Amino acid sequence: MQKIIDSIQNHYINLEYNFGAHDYNPLPVVLKKGEGVFLWDVNDKKYYDFLSSYSAVNQGHCHPKIIDELISQSKKLTLTSRAFHNDKLGDYMKFATNLFGYDRLLPMNTGAEAVETAIKISRKWGHTIKGIDENNAQIIVCHNNFHGRTTTIISFSSHSGSKDFFGPHTPGFIHIPYNDINSLNNTLISNKNIVGFLVEPIQGEAGVNVPEDGYLSKAKKICSENNVLFIADEIQTGLGRTGKLLATDYEDARPDILILGKALSGGTIPVSAVLSDSPIMDVIQPGQHGSTFGGNPLASAVAKQALKVLTDDNLIENSRKLGEYFRNEINNYIKSSNIVKLVRGKGLLNAIVINDNSESQTAWNICLRLRDNGLLAKPTHGNIIRFSPPLVITYNQIKDCLSIIKKTLKEFEL
Repeated sequence: MQKIIDSIQNHYINLEYNFGAHDYNPLPVVLKKGEGVFLWDVNDKKYYDFLSSYSAVNQGHCHPKIIDELISQSKKLTLTSRAFHNDKLGDYMKFATNLFGYDRLLPMNTGAEAVETAIKISRKWGHTIKGIDENNAQIIVCHNNFHGRTTTIISFSSHSGSKDFFGPHTPGFIHIPYNDINSLNNTLISNKNIVGFLVEPIQGEAGVNVPEDGYLSKAKKICSENNVLFIADEIQTGLGRTGKLLATDYEDARPDILILGKALSGGTIPVSAVLSDSPIMDVIQPGQHGSTFGGNPLASAVAKQALKVLTDDNLIENSRKLGEYFRNEINNYIKSSNIVKLVRGKGLLNAIVINDNSESQTAWNICLRLRDNGLLAKPTHGNIIRFSPPLVITYNQIKDCLSIIKKTLKEFEL
């Protein structure tokens, strides 16, 4: 029987390998169905999802309200391009700007597109409002950042796999250490051509690196004092993931430019957005930026419903409470563990650091055993495992998941 099961999975895995680009290294599991916090593979084995498609399905897989909206709108009108108005975009823009407290929203599709949009807005603002000579605008970024994989974005990546042999790289970016307010301050003082500071409130791909309390508010203050835009990439950390609507809500750190994506559609279709106030956003004029699919009526209807689910279903508070419970339980386990060094995170964005070097296979092997035991997670940076279930998870479900995680970790204790 096991050979038959393996044969079915291998059939789909081989199709991808033989006919697709080899740009990912997925965990060997083939999924066919999702509902809430659960996923099922092609052999009907059931799993807890502890990755949430990198925080794209905060509202849970196939949330009925979002799916109903998706189906309903798809039968009416899906795409007009921005050559014409549609009856969903303005309503979505009004709802989202009111929710997040901004004047304007520019709609895009993927997270990387939204980051590119923020870069263009900040540069244009720097040239036309701040008075920096054209082509001299610079943006500060942090070591170990992850903002996407487009040509411009990889140019300021710290990850060699994303960057090497894809040059020539785009200039105009200055690297500083993450969570180092002195480096930010010194860089701003010494360079008057800086237009923005692009930062993740928590570095997700780098292993859920959480800055010290006060870092974001100090960074925002320093940026304001130097007439520099504070740009927050909340693609992974926003929309309830950290136990607040935005991770920057934990401090007095309102972004001048806010970047959203992933869970903005509840994981159904690509939807992203950049929000800012009028004095910043209005530097973009017709023909200077846009997207055929950005702001389409299907995406607009779905995004509004996805945002409503976050608040109506109390998912943000659920993330905060269950995240605290999860970290407390893991910290208790760590007290007598040799395999786990620490747990870190906010809300339901968490990671454990495995007591091994980043070149080892230990974290990968732990994830394989978690899969065997009914829970799906994925390593990052070699020896770190990210744990981020959908925010619809219940107290009893997370207790069950903790049992699976502890049971699996015990198999690897020295």
